Amino acid sequence: MSKRESGSGRPVRSAVAEMSELIELLEVVWERGRDTVSAPPVSSAQARVLFLVDRNGGMNLTELGRLLEAAPPSVTRLCDRLQAVGFLERHPGSDDRREVLLRLTPAGRTYLERLRARRQEALATAMAAMQPASRAALAVGLADFCTAVATPLRLPAQQPLTPRSA
Repeated sequence: MSKRESGSGRPVRSAVAEMSELIELLEVVWERGRDTVSAPPVSSAQARVLFLVDRNGGMNLTELGRLLEAAPPSVTRLCDRLQAVGFLERHPGSDDRREVLLRLTPAGRTYLERLRARRQEALATAMAAMQPASRAALAVGLADFCTAVATPLRLPAQQPLTPRSA
């Protein structure tokens, strides 16, 4: 971080450019994985809903809309579709029956597990081609990056993954 503190924005700009390219490549990998996981494929937006509901241990529609930065009717339609395929269930709130609480169904949880496994296979294959020192540096950098991204989304901290050699 000393380069960043010295006033030079170049290392940050370089990292942003690299991260942008990485995200574009990961989107291709993610979509390929999503399309092969189950018979009723979900859209990218629906997959984000499943991820957020899972990571937050359930949530209400209002909070989901805030995290997605989406209008209530759009969030409701996304949840309607996920409920129709059996991945999401809605329950009335215990304190306010107008509140709608969202939870993954066992089928939704299984879908996410399979999706994550498929994506991790693709990433493991790619990372196996990297030098061990590069993999280690990437793991440290990504852990810091995940913390920086998850904090504004109020996502609970994930348990650190145990390092595995690829």
